Amino acid sequence: MSLFLNFRMQPVGGGLRAEPMILRTDADIRASVLDLSTLQRLVSGRSVLLAVHGFNNGQSEALCKLTRLEEVLALPPSVAFIGVLWPGDSAAGFISYPVEKPTASASGQRLAKFCNNRLPATVEVSILSHSLGARVALETVRGLRADVRAVVLMAGAIERNCLEKEYSDAFAKAEAVHVLASRKDNVLRWAFPAGNFFGQLLDRTAWPLSSALGYSGPPKQIGKTRPPWIIDDEEDYDHGDYLPSGNKAEAFPGADPAPTWRNTAAYVGRALSGNPQIWP
Repeated sequence: MSLFLNFRMQPVGGGLRAEPMILRTDADIRASVLDLSTLQRLVSGRSVLLAVHGFNNGQSEALCKLTRLEEVLALPPSVAFIGVLWPGDSAAGFISYPVEKPTASASGQRLAKFCNNRLPATVEVSILSHSLGARVALETVRGLRADVRAVVLMAGAIERNCLEKEYSDAFAKAEAVHVLASRKDNVLRWAFPAGNFFGQLLDRTAWPLSSALGYSGPPKQIGKTRPPWIIDDEEDYDHGDYLPSGNKAEAFPGADPAPTWRNTAAYVGRALSGNPQIWP
């Protein structure tokens, strides 16, 4: 069973809630609603891992993907996994990308506000993200009152210099930052710069000449970044290979004895425990 903070107003597209609906999924990935006091009781005395999905994931897909991720992570009882649902999609599909960056930023701001005001002040927070969820994650870290233990940015659909420029303040608040990138990620290779070309009309942070953090990694190792971060080309990691499938109809974990997301789950585990990264 996984806990979720749902900032969505609709299952596909739609606006952003001021306060999230609190959900819990069961073994069949059916969601039920919890009250705030139950959430507070469940996280009391534990650290929290916030897990943020990426661009163009509808609510049902994200629920499935993140519920399966928690199962694979096999976190110790001292860590509470909380998935974060945000409306980074639309009925128009992938062409909505240029307008989703402001939504990602606003989602992170509301997530930070919720954590500051609703979670116990003693809770230690870490955060992981996929794709455009990197912007949600870094905006959250920026807005939190307390520092965070670990930030894990997988396939980040955000400018590669974001840790030393746009989000240098968030970077400074993290004990450690782990980046996973792949030059076999065709979404970030082609769609990211194209989206930024049109997105610069709406968002001054969109820089068409920048490659993505999740494609090239950061320009250099700085401060709290934990190398290595570039997945070997021979492993052929594309944009969707970091997390389990969000399709409930697909068997899980499936017949593949070594699915790609097992490596990323182990990577997250080492990040949370403070151990050196041995992959990629």
